[in-house]
Amino acid sequence: MKSTFIAFSLFLIPLLGISQETKDMDSTAIFILDKMSDVIGDLESVTFDLNNSIDKFDDDNNIEKQYSTSTISFSGPNKLLIRTEGTEGKKGYWFDGEFVTYYSFDENNYVTLEAPETTIEMIDEMHANYDFQFPAADFFYPSFTDDMMDQFDSIKYLGKKVIDEEECYHIMAINKDLNVQLWISNETYLLPKHFVIIYKNKSNLQYESNFSNWSINPTIPDSVFSFFAPPTARLISILKK
Repeated sequence: MKSTFIAFSLFLIPLLGISQETKDMDSTAIFILDKMSDVIGDLESVTFDLNNSIDKFDDDNNIEKQYSTSTISFSGPNKLLIRTEGTEGKKGYWFDGEFVTYYSFDENNYVTLEAPETTIEMIDEMHANYDFQFPAADFFYPSFTDDMMDQFDSIKYLGKKVIDEEECYHIMAINKDLNVQLWISNETYLLPKHFVIIYKNKSNLQYESNFSNWSINPTIPDSVFSFFAPPTARLISILKK
């Protein structure tokens, strides 16, 4: 899968006024990030599971953790399927190269929208226009390393750490607003294993994800990425932001 993302969809878009002070870029950390991006960029197809936790303020301004589990499938430059279930309900996204469909399992309704020709362009456009969130899309940007270097003041390699009996490279990136830590598997494929975002400007709220069950270049029928509405599902419409 040759990705052509040009900006992060999850945690970099909101940043403004990044510090222009002298940056501290660890060459080992940059090399590892580049190798991970190369591996992901060369994928023809992939499936993986993603477990997320996110901190949010409740009505009493207390920090509440919310959880979700996603199964994600990419195929070629224009196929994507995401199924997510968690604190905020069960939902899915289907993209077949022409249309993207968002479906709420809980409300049994869906919206289908015309989309750009590639998964990359679709994610950018749907996030910008409708605030759709696509878990882990950041890692599929080919400019991942360059964007990290642009957005962060310091990127450091913290050594090898073991997560779930798997040896990983530990990397930390810091700017005035964020502390982002990545654990990249030191296995045959350099793929992300775990990451944490700490929002220093928001009472240290955290966003955390764990990757598992990677399947590299599986054969996935195109029909998997086409949405077929259940007989009783309601078609709805939504407005751009």
